[in-house]
Amino acid sequence: MKNDLSDGYTNLNGSIHGIYDYDSNEKAYILWSVAIGTFLGTFPLHFLYTKFGAKIPFFVCGLVSCCTTALIPFSAKTNYYFLILLRFIQGFAYSADFAAIGLINGRWAPVSEVTIFMSILTCFNGIASTITNVGTGLLCESSLGWKWSYYLHSIFGFVLFGLWYLVYIDYPEDTKRVSDLELKKIQKDKSEAHLSKKCDVPYKKLLTSPVILCVWLNAFFDLTAAIMFSTYVPIYLHEVLKFEIKTTGFLSSLILGMSIPVRIFFAIVSDKVKLISEMLKIQIFNTVSVGVSGIFFASIGFIPIEYSGWSVFCFVMCMCCIGVNSGGFYKSAYYHSRQFNPIVITAIQWIKCLALFVAPALVNIFVSDESNRSQWIWVFTIIGGCMVLTNFISFFILTDKSAEWTETKEKC
Repeated sequence: MKNDLSDGYTNLNGSIHGIYDYDSNEKAYILWSVAIGTFLGTFPLHFLYTKFGAKIPFFVCGLVSCCTTALIPFSAKTNYYFLILLRFIQGFAYSADFAAIGLINGRWAPVSEVTIFMSILTCFNGIASTITNVGTGLLCESSLGWKWSYYLHSIFGFVLFGLWYLVYIDYPEDTKRVSDLELKKIQKDKSEAHLSKKCDVPYKKLLTSPVILCVWLNAFFDLTAAIMFSTYVPIYLHEVLKFEIKTTGFLSSLILGMSIPVRIFFAIVSDKVKLISEMLKIQIFNTVSVGVSGIFFASIGFIPIEYSGWSVFCFVMCMCCIGVNSGGFYKSAYYHSRQFNPIVITAIQWIKCLALFVAPALVNIFVSDESNRSQWIWVFTIIGGCMVLTNFISFFILTDKSAEWTETKEKC
């Protein structure tokens, strides 16, 4: 956007300044506005989901997201604070995502396939980022320009949310499209309390459970790293490693996209391999997704610019490792919280808001010159180190056992 001088103005020294050339503070506020919107929208939307199901609330949030996306170019041209407002609304609508994932996983996933369901549902970030980076890279260098990236995303969004409204059903037992055999498979090994539609949520017990708190800690650093990738990898590739815009778009998509097949493959491994215990699988997958990815992440900043290929390799490996998280802390969360897993996943959306603050804040603190590799070292090292430490703590806390408060339908 900063290279678009069509709406620029002439400085006193005679040079043209683009109105879309935001400084680091303005960029941080653009990101933080999304985080604030998501932060404020997470729990109100959770209560709407609890009362009305996911179909209507998610559909409405989708329409709002599409409309605000289409208005982004207009707001960027007319008023910076209008842009911030639209980004806030986008964030509020975005808070519907994880709540829907938790609800779908809890109601539609058989216990034996919970990791596969979670991995497929959480692919949306990788898929979206892959399409966005490739598409936007091409559009930015075409005659259409960067604005059409927003317009096309909005158009496709309307189509997809229309399909959601036509297809989605909140409960598998409420549709004839699910056979009796399939329904039995979905409900197998689920307790009566799990299948109940009216069990009260034990919020206090959830908030004080060491296992759930450990899950949220893992999710926080996992999401902080993922946000760093989706937001700042294109900047790092272009400004530090000096790749061209089209190449940057391709590499960004490659880095984010390669994790998708890895995520699905290892989710199948996690659910279908019975040679080792579920607890051991949780520990192995969590070590890879949080610990090993943290090592790769911390290493990136120390790689000299002339070895840019190794930097790209570490980016790819880090994202692929993060991609197996559905078999780690996500699986532990499901096994421990059972029918209350939607609450745990909804809270992870709220945690993502914190990550949306932390990632830009770290960059804002340590990086004043985006082209200076040495300034990025602290950002990569702090996040990577915290991931390794969190994974070590998890060995003593995560479990595959259900909590005692999941076994009753009484008021909690």
